Amino acid sequence: MKERNFNRRYPYEYNLGRTLFFSAFVAIVVRAYMAIFFDYEITGRENLTGRNRKSDKFIYTANHVSELDPPFVGLAVGRPIAFMAKKELFDKSDKRSWLIKRLGAFAVDRTKPEIATFKTVRDILATSWSLGVFPQGGTRPYGKLDGLKKGFIVIAKHAKADIIPVAIAKFSGYPKLKPFTRQKVEIHIGKPISWELPEDEILSQWCAQIAGLADYEPACESVV
Repeated sequence: MKERNFNRRYPYEYNLGRTLFFSAFVAIVVRAYMAIFFDYEITGRENLTGRNRKSDKFIYTANHVSELDPPFVGLAVGRPIAFMAKKELFDKSDKRSWLIKRLGAFAVDRTKPEIATFKTVRDILATSWSLGVFPQGGTRPYGKLDGLKKGFIVIAKHAKADIIPVAIAKFSGYPKLKPFTRQKVEIHIGKPISWELPEDEILSQWCAQIAGLADYEPACESVV
């Protein structure tokens, strides 16, 4: 049997069962993991409330410092998020694939855009779920916004969804699994950026918010 390509996912997949699974995973597993292994702080949740924002659909976009970033963002936001992930993570040989698929992520080929990606984004945002994107593509050393890709802006305009910057700050490394050695991390939720703004303005505001909240160098580098 041909293995399914998870670049195309459909609204029925983001049903009540998957929503409850995602919410329970974040509330129980992620929260417990963070409490044990991290000294963490979350700020900016007020940016998601008011003016009926509880019912709004957003594209959450964060700097990418580690493989723990999706759980960081999911815990901070407290809403079901379908993360865009590289297609290699969906291979059966990857031990993380089972969980990634069931948490609602979808695959992208980072070397070329696909029509299926835009269809999947449209269908996800037609449900109770929001979208999660890491504009840097892969993980990058803490401190610079290099390797940035503007595809998240194209997606936001196509979906007519505002962008929420999420800054992962002061990340001090993966847990050492030793007593009394909790790692430091801060997750800061920024202010919504309207999809209706010009592309350059969206990029400028996103870079400025991430740089300010995460204490990064102010410029965005290697934008493609």
